[in-house]
Amino acid sequence: MVPVRVALAVLVAVTLAGSLAGAGCRDPSRFSSKGDRFEGSVVKGSFVRSGIGEDVRLCMTLDADRIQDAPGTITTSDGRFQAAPLRPIPQIWHDPLSTLNFGDGRVQNLVYAASPSPGDAGDAGDAEAEDVMVIVSLMQTDHVEARLLRGAPRVDAGPPPPGTSRPLFGVFNLYRHPGPCEL
Repeated sequence: MVPVRVALAVLVAVTLAGSLAGAGCRDPSRFSSKGDRFEGSVVKGSFVRSGIGEDVRLCMTLDADRIQDAPGTITTSDGRFQAAPLRPIPQIWHDPLSTLNFGDGRVQNLVYAASPSPGDAGDAGDAEAEDVMVIVSLMQTDHVEARLLRGAPRVDAGPPPPGTSRPLFGVFNLYRHPGPCEL
């Protein structure tokens, strides 16, 4: 009977150690930019890009210790965002959406809103000033993915009615670089 208890105790200890080690790997603090930046290009394929030019770059600052209140900013090379704050949605932290998990290799996925820079409305008027959802994926390989999305194509494939925003979707692979954003 004693060997079974010892084996059980060892199993519990190994399981607990594995859980703690896994939790350490999921610690987002290593993603804080701390004076550096995460920067990269939009994925080029038109099948994963809408409303964003194929040469657009995105720069992000991130404070992983403040992911629920002041996580950082985004800037894009096309001027759409200029040090735009990533705005947390408080209700998400009390909803299963805060545990959003998709694809392999992600430490954590975070959902924010960001407002385009004033004057970026272009031909669409105030509609282009509508908020954009920003999904930030902290990757196990220490880089960051950012997805920008707003709206969806109309069912009838016609142009959006006046005063409504155009759909926007883009995926950016961001890597750590020294120094602040310079876009």
